[in-house]
Amino acid sequence: MKVKNIHVAYFSATYTTRQIIKEISTRFQGIIIEYDLTQNDIDQPVTLASDDLLIVGMPVYAGRIPIPGAKRLEQITGKNTPAILTAVYGNRDYDDALLELQDIVIGNGFSPISAGAFIAQHSIFPKVGKSRPDKADHKIIDDFAGQSARILERLPDNFPLKPLPVKGRSPYKTPGNIPLAPQGDSKCNQCGTCIRLCPSGAIPAESPRKTDKNRCIACGRCIVVCPQRARHFGGILYWIAERKFVKANGARKEAEVFFRQ
Repeated sequence: MKVKNIHVAYFSATYTTRQIIKEISTRFQGIIIEYDLTQNDIDQPVTLASDDLLIVGMPVYAGRIPIPGAKRLEQITGKNTPAILTAVYGNRDYDDALLELQDIVIGNGFSPISAGAFIAQHSIFPKVGKSRPDKADHKIIDDFAGQSARILERLPDNFPLKPLPVKGRSPYKTPGNIPLAPQGDSKCNQCGTCIRLCPSGAIPAESPRKTDKNRCIACGRCIVVCPQRARHFGGILYWIAERKFVKANGARKEAEVFFRQ
């Protein structure tokens, strides 16, 4: 099967999922159309043709894909369009996230040809999965993309829509409340960057050093984009949680991939 357009869609608060998705997309020839679901840059619903390709990536938060990302992905539909799915997690577990992502895209008219769960540095506790994806991870990602491209090449035009045997359980894991939220410090000059780029609107314009914990999804976006490096996780609760989390999840995990047979 030869594709005309490659549609690349991702929710990527700290830009790692974007990096992985774009790395995968380089293995395919065609016009690349990009959708940043982090900032919801889709003005109106988009329908992909059967000879298009969707490459979609989501981070994993507490075993699920982020609610804003899931809602924004619903605007992209297909007509039995092939899709490549990726979930990116911080070396703990991806639980039901990949299954949830697959269920969404199948419900939107896509047929998955491959899926992968890849490891990145944890967005809340960066000591876990530090500096990942590393060289070994990129080799796995490149192999995954290459195998996906070969599957797509031999895919017939009228292929059946069916799910991949990805890990996960339904009903999905109930995500718990994350009691940790980044805060700003005295280096904040109220430039407004974090307010503008927060994917959940959790930073009040009148007080950008604070965070609305009811809206915050602890994605780390504000930390990464702050020009003054004024935002961070901290406090006694954070340090206690970090010590426990690092001890429980410090052992290296590897990617898991699934392919259409």
